[in-house]
Amino acid sequence: MLSRTADNLFWLARYLERAETSARLLEVGARIALMPSAAGYRNEWESLLHASGTANGFAKKYGDAVQRNLESWFFFDSDNASSVMSCITAARENGRIVRTALTTQVWDALNTAFQELRQLERRPRSELDLSLLTDWTMRNTALVRGSIDATLLRNDGWDFLNLGYFLERADNTARLMDVKYYVLLPRLEFVGSGLDNYQWTTLLRAMSSHRAFHWAYGGEVTAAKIAHFLILNPQCPRSLITCVEGMTSHLDRLARGYQRKTFAQERARSIQAELAELRVDDIFEEGLHEFLTRFIGDMARAGSVIRDCYLNGDVR
Repeated sequence: MLSRTADNLFWLARYLERAETSARLLEVGARIALMPSAAGYRNEWESLLHASGTANGFAKKYGDAVQRNLESWFFFDSDNASSVMSCITAARENGRIVRTALTTQVWDALNTAFQELRQLERRPRSELDLSLLTDWTMRNTALVRGSIDATLLRNDGWDFLNLGYFLERADNTARLMDVKYYVLLPRLEFVGSGLDNYQWTTLLRAMSSHRAFHWAYGGEVTAAKIAHFLILNPQCPRSLITCVEGMTSHLDRLARGYQRKTFAQERARSIQAELAELRVDDIFEEGLHEFLTRFIGDMARAGSVIRDCYLNGDVR
């Protein structure tokens, strides 16, 4: 496969996953905002901006972090490269460039999402409830992903798509968890309280993982259980270890297909080995925010290595 084709497929998947995460971030903020006493040192909307890494760009354009502005920024604003509009448009453009590498079903799902989004953009904002926007995004990104899984050959193109999905999902799960760090509790004694647990439960719901969490753990919702579920539990489809294992698996498939090992494999295996040895106590001892920040940096470096090994035409 040509490196530019692999690059388009890799980024098609990353943009779709990023669009879904922008919608999930909005859902996290909206759910936490329903609790009158949930505001800590930063409000829930500011927390989304810090966790997404777009606080500076938003401040320059909008100023105050209020819900209406956040909805525009995360959903329709083309100045935000991570908005749903920007990501769906970019994913569709990448798909158009490699149209012959996609099945009709995948292209139809992708193109339909883009056309429907353009129609939503033309509707009055008063008609667009936040739940409508977030549900639409998650439904349509799932349709594209389902079409990919159901109709594409399990060849190197499929591996590059899944590399993009797993890398982006790992980064985004870490960012969604980091929202909890930024929504600081009013006082230290609130840690472990009903308010603290409500915020953690909100995070689970926003990741569509609430029921799965209770199947896996049951009983009381605690920060330690949720951290284990979203970071170290391989049964959780969004956990960091699941995503890194997925990256490693597809890099191994590519190495076998191209009959050469790469530094990208070594990087992914190193991250996977570290996660496999971790305990929740180790994470909290380091600091959840510090651990997540370090992991996000690891994912950025892994993406750079994958680009250098496969997407720049220099396999090594």
